[in-house]
Amino acid sequence: MDQSRASFDMRAAEVHAFLLGVFASLRETPFKGVPMNPKSLLRFLMTAVIFTVAIVVAIALWRHYMYSPWTRDGRVRADVISVAPDVSGIVVEVPVQENQLVHRGDVLFHIDAERYRIALAQADAAVAARKIDYELKTREAKRRASLSGVVVSSESQDSSASSASAAAAQYQEAQAARDTAALNLQRTEVKAPVDGYVTNLDVHPGDYASAGRALLAVIDSHSFRVNGYFEETKLPYLHQGDAVSIHMMSGGPTLHGHIESLARGITDRDNPSGPRLLADVNPTFNWVRLAQRVPVRIAFDQIPDGVVLASGMTCTVIVKPGSGQGDTAAAAKSP
Repeated sequence: MDQSRASFDMRAAEVHAFLLGVFASLRETPFKGVPMNPKSLLRFLMTAVIFTVAIVVAIALWRHYMYSPWTRDGRVRADVISVAPDVSGIVVEVPVQENQLVHRGDVLFHIDAERYRIALAQADAAVAARKIDYELKTREAKRRASLSGVVVSSESQDSSASSASAAAAQYQEAQAARDTAALNLQRTEVKAPVDGYVTNLDVHPGDYASAGRALLAVIDSHSFRVNGYFEETKLPYLHQGDAVSIHMMSGGPTLHGHIESLARGITDRDNPSGPRLLADVNPTFNWVRLAQRVPVRIAFDQIPDGVVLASGMTCTVIVKPGSGQGDTAAAAKSP
């Protein structure tokens, strides 16, 4: 924007010098056959000044809207985590409400745990039984291995050792099943994975929750950012780390941030995949082409107290070119 102002001032100075020269030449050499009285000269100069100013303003506006690094198409974004239970069962309690702020580890809802307590008790019993069988066969294998070949054949010794090994494997399997049962019991309490706001709450006591089916969402309160959609003609003026001013459509104080990254691709709707995976090129081409809009990710430097942000809000983004070129150069050198 500083470059646009300097260009505008330079053009204004050139126009001013040109008008002074025209005025001096008109006073010295009037038009042939046209009486140049003061009123006619004044009208001519006023018309020339208005026409010239209109041209300069039109050029300045064109450069401002086409090349200045700003856009009204900014959107607030945040990470949305879909929360689904890991086990199935009847929901018995929902201690949170819609749009409530929760912290990581807070319980969002409870699933009936009685069936999973019983499963854990069965797993504990199976572990105890397998442990006894393992210890018994291990002692038997050691006792037979200590006897001579006259009393116990080598085949019997090998069979006893194999039985002990099988019992050890079964004991480990029972322990793994017990750990799974304990984990299932623990997962009957569905907890918040991040700090954020509960939204789209679609679960109530008495509902049946199926494993893997999302019942609510949590908007991560630490992930708010802005996606600014800039025309491709403005991308040369944008650099990673450049300072950004953010003006929310809802009003409030000006927010500040910096460019985090630029998207490296958008969908080409004129080149879909055709039969046999060949490019399906559009046979028509418009001579007037609109500049494509490319997403630019912008991070907030700080969100002042009292500012309410919601994913999907719109804002105006104004970039200060050159303020982050050092960061860009360092990023370019890094592998």
